[in-house]
Amino acid sequence: MNRQSHTTRTSRALPIALLRARETVMAPIRDMLQGIQLTEQKWRILRVLDEMGEVEQSTIANEACLLLPSLTRILRTMETDGQISRRQGSTDKRRTMVKITDEGRQILEENLATSLAIHNSIEAQMGQEKIDNLLDLLEELQAVKV
Repeated sequence: MNRQSHTTRTSRALPIALLRARETVMAPIRDMLQGIQLTEQKWRILRVLDEMGEVEQSTIANEACLLLPSLTRILRTMETDGQISRRQGSTDKRRTMVKITDEGRQILEENLATSLAIHNSIEAQMGQEKIDNLLDLLEELQAVKV
């Protein structure tokens, strides 16, 4: 096999293409988050909590794509920083319920314009129809059993 065909195949490999696409989307978001000293993980957690309301930790882990042990550590810091609050479940004391605080919501609100500008830039270059198609395809891919 010659080098050229190997390079071409690698550039079209799904894992690499997904990583490159992720970096394209995440680079400007990372720049925004660096300016407010917030990690990507904390941003995802705040977004999930803002959208879903009070939920248990396992739901946050699933929705924010985080491992439960990592999430527990991150939530501890976020609680200390006043961005979230936690309480034991009322019916099951082993469950921990988490919700966003006003301070956490304020972080989202203060960065909404920048976040929307990033989304709008991508949409302007790709078009809403392609973005919708891409999201549909990614959801299908998530359902694939390997």
